[in-house]
Amino acid sequence: MATITIVGVGPGDPDLLTLKAKDVIRRADYVAGFDTVLGPVRRWITGEAMPMRYRDQEDVLERLAAHAQAGKNCVVCAWGDLNFSSRELLDRVRRRAEVELIPGISSVQVACARLGLTMETSMFITLHARDGHEEGLRELAENLKRRTRNLIVLPRPFDLMPANIASLLLEKGIAADTPLWALQRLSLDGEIIAEYTLASLADEDADFSDLTILAFPAGG
Repeated sequence: MATITIVGVGPGDPDLLTLKAKDVIRRADYVAGFDTVLGPVRRWITGEAMPMRYRDQEDVLERLAAHAQAGKNCVVCAWGDLNFSSRELLDRVRRRAEVELIPGISSVQVACARLGLTMETSMFITLHARDGHEEGLRELAENLKRRTRNLIVLPRPFDLMPANIASLLLEKGIAADTPLWALQRLSLDGEIIAEYTLASLADEDADFSDLTILAFPAGG
């Protein structure tokens, strides 16, 4: 079976792309990825770019797999680090080819750096799942009641965003004065880091970027 390389391109700042990722992209005959993901790496694409959208990603990946079968050097680019939020894309590629993974910097790592949090005292919970979010919300609520670790939460664009998450947590009995940060567009122009309580976040009328992370500090 042919091999396709999947590259984590980081949170969006081209300066955070790893040297190995740049080299692999430069040497590729074909580079596929969602158009917004290809933006930060276009300067290193010397082969053919294959932008895709949700509605045509299966067709694009089929064509990419055919190129790989023909012996071409093929790459798929994904946001951040491949181990955080790229499961569905990885599964789609694995159905067509063997994969080589090149990890990248994740927005979670950037969030920890901005807030001075250590990964060994933190827990990551993603709600970015197309097969439902109830298990993630349950896990989040249970850990917020204990607050023994920092909780770093990835919302689900566009239907499970920060204010919605806060409202659901209040319904689950989490204290209204629970502190948290909302971090938007990390490493990009327009980066915003704001402190909230659960109640104030639930009442927030402003729109949030789809590139948002919530961070709940451990209790004192």
